[in-house]
Amino acid sequence: MNILKIIEKKKNKQKLTREELEYVVFGFLNNEIKDYQMSALLMAIVINGMSDEETINLTDIMLKSGDVIDLSKIDGVVVDKHSTGGVGDKTTLILAPLVASCGVPIAKMSGRGLGHTGGTIDKLEAIHNFQVDMQNDAFINQVNEIKLALVSQKGNLVPADKKIYALRDVTGTTSSIPLIASSIMSKKLASGAGKFVLDVKVGRGAFLKTLEDARKLAKLMTKIGKENNKETICVLTNMNEPLGKAIGNGVEVFESIEFLKGNYTSDLYDVVMTLASIMVSVGKNIDIKDALAEVKESLESGRAYQKFLEMVKYQGGDINKIAISKKVHSIKSNKTGYINKIDALKIGNIVKQLGGGRVYKEEQIDLGVGIVLNKKVGDYVLENEELLKVYYGKKDVKVQEIIDCFEIDVVPIEKEPLIYEIIR
Repeated sequence: MNILKIIEKKKNKQKLTREELEYVVFGFLNNEIKDYQMSALLMAIVINGMSDEETINLTDIMLKSGDVIDLSKIDGVVVDKHSTGGVGDKTTLILAPLVASCGVPIAKMSGRGLGHTGGTIDKLEAIHNFQVDMQNDAFINQVNEIKLALVSQKGNLVPADKKIYALRDVTGTTSSIPLIASSIMSKKLASGAGKFVLDVKVGRGAFLKTLEDARKLAKLMTKIGKENNKETICVLTNMNEPLGKAIGNGVEVFESIEFLKGNYTSDLYDVVMTLASIMVSVGKNIDIKDALAEVKESLESGRAYQKFLEMVKYQGGDINKIAISKKVHSIKSNKTGYINKIDALKIGNIVKQLGGGRVYKEEQIDLGVGIVLNKKVGDYVLENEELLKVYYGKKDVKVQEIIDCFEIDVVPIEKEPLIYEIIR
């Protein structure tokens, strides 16, 4: 085979065979195909797309480029949850103990944040001494003992995706639905879970800006799941404003703890309860209404919070020591009116600039910096009333840049739905 002919084929909007895709993926992984050749093919895919058959084949080829975690020794059906990335998205920290406390095993491997979106592993490391690295046997034993473990991604999982994603990130080829779907689903399939619930974020603070694109991605991922005999459910959720009140690592851990204690914002509650009830429903094969009742009881009784504490103890963390900066700047509103917009993308990037996010995967971040909102979209605010607190470190707080993230008017706008759609 010839990489130039394959590039030409995709440039001319023709379908690639499985054999051609295998040649490309393994050739690139083994350094036989150069970065500039792979970049050309990726750009052709971004422009001309891929058929569902091509995408399913690409997913399977990337899956088979590395190890697949064996979770067969875990009692019960393991349900995995994945988010496509957002701002203030601490749902895994809340969902995992909530679902586990209902008897559904959660054996989750998570990643770190990149760009304006946060990562679960960074957030967990804001808990003093919390161990995110764990050998596979210990990982499985912990899930069997307490139904819950949250760890960093381990082993040689989907190395082809890792290498291709790194190239996509620096060549402007991230915005391709087939490439996003194959990347997410190859990693999920390699994680070894039995069923998947995927939170597909839509809006200003998400990678997908429109409902149309989100639906396409969701339908493609559910199809890939079915092809692999894995029940896959996608929930399309709003990411136009930050989820909850906290944006940043330590502050999001604190908000998660408060949620589990019964103190929460309505938007975060609705997203968490929707995802949790679906996970419990498919994990225990029960009706969604019965699952929701179980989830509510677990939250209200405090069992979910106790499960969180149990996980922290098992993984060596000190719940009384959470990285939150002691340097705090209060930012007040410059006008009176209704908050009609909080730009999630801008807020996420501001937290990144404060040191709370990274541009490169190896970059060290400040776990203690972040923003905690005092007001959400739809709230009424008075001039000189506090909009938010900034927890900062070595970087200066740019007050006007933060205020510019808010649109305040005398007339309120109609609030958008939080849960757009559920696709099975």
